[in-house]
Amino acid sequence: MLRIDIEACIGCGVCEDTCTFGAIKVEDGHAVVGDGCTLCGSCVDVCEVDALVIEREESVFKTKIDEWAGVWVYAEYRHGRIAPVAIELLGVGRKLADQRQAPLSAVLIGSKLDGQGEELVAYGADKVYVVDDPALASFTDDSYGNVLTDLAQEHKPEIILAGATAIGRSFIPRVATSLAAGLTADCTNLEIREEDGALLQTRPAFGGNIMATIVCPHTRPQMATVRPLVMKPLVRDDARRGEIVLVTPEPSRLVSRVKVLESVIEDLDQVNLTEADIVVAGGRGLENEKGFAMIKELADVLGGAVAASRAAVDSGWVPYPHQVGQTGKTVAPKIYIACGISGAIQHLVGMQSADTIIAINRDADAPIFDVATYGIVGDVFEVVPKLIEKFKQRTNR
Repeated sequence: MLRIDIEACIGCGVCEDTCTFGAIKVEDGHAVVGDGCTLCGSCVDVCEVDALVIEREESVFKTKIDEWAGVWVYAEYRHGRIAPVAIELLGVGRKLADQRQAPLSAVLIGSKLDGQGEELVAYGADKVYVVDDPALASFTDDSYGNVLTDLAQEHKPEIILAGATAIGRSFIPRVATSLAAGLTADCTNLEIREEDGALLQTRPAFGGNIMATIVCPHTRPQMATVRPLVMKPLVRDDARRGEIVLVTPEPSRLVSRVKVLESVIEDLDQVNLTEADIVVAGGRGLENEKGFAMIKELADVLGGAVAASRAAVDSGWVPYPHQVGQTGKTVAPKIYIACGISGAIQHLVGMQSADTIIAINRDADAPIFDVATYGIVGDVFEVVPKLIEKFKQRTNR
């Protein structure tokens, strides 16, 4: 709560002017706090006479925090297989669990899940909670959210991780709200703070111009969604042994207000960007849609996939599914060729995990060269056709 020392308060009104929520007023010569206070602390910071103090019930928070332990990974299951991001999360989850000297568990929700729990154990899980029910065959926020919330309330994990996929972004915020927990979305790095064991959750902020590290010190579980292809999975170990816990949820918790009429798998006419070993990407420097025909030709010669920066997608030169970056896909191919891409941070967060980055740009000072393994300063309309010709000679395509 916000406490006001009436004896010290001089009624200057600075706190009232500072409060963006209109929750503090000066009445009868001193400040008075209303119901709209969010404990943001802005008034405390500007008070020159130290008349305002935020008092937190630290002992209550501490008692609750001590009840929570262990690291959980939501193992997304779709189209008959575990999503690759779940395997990646087990890799970072194993590291976090070892630092906390706690078990690593996975939560698998769906229908017809025979044998999938053992798969998660092979990739690092100590325990797998398997919730297998025909009512969970199709994903809905209601049913999946209820199941994960109930499990978390019963077993009290300290950390819950999920992929920042369409499914993860859809229902994980619901779970966080139900648990009254903090949630950091689209994380690119996770670490444990040594002094208190808090989870340091790093993600791009302010349009990707800075990297923010977020901490939830007073609530549990600490929850984060992580971009696919950011974390490295562990090597599969079929010799690992773990515990498979079969969970039977309450039937009432599987009732959803949403009815899934049909689920359709998109039939892409190009190599899946997130699975391609070679990605050829184009940006604003290609100038128009015809420039992407050249990019596609280079990708075809190399047996790779076509990608694009947001600027190229916004210009209508290539469809959104090709977009790589903060608001698009994250890729980690063996080779990433950036053609006419300046290298804004929003694009870099989606491709900087590539093993080898080759940049082609006529601006020698372009930021893309800061992350490139190899850089070619030149006009893409001169360089790329020569590359196509040389690769055709080598591959006979």
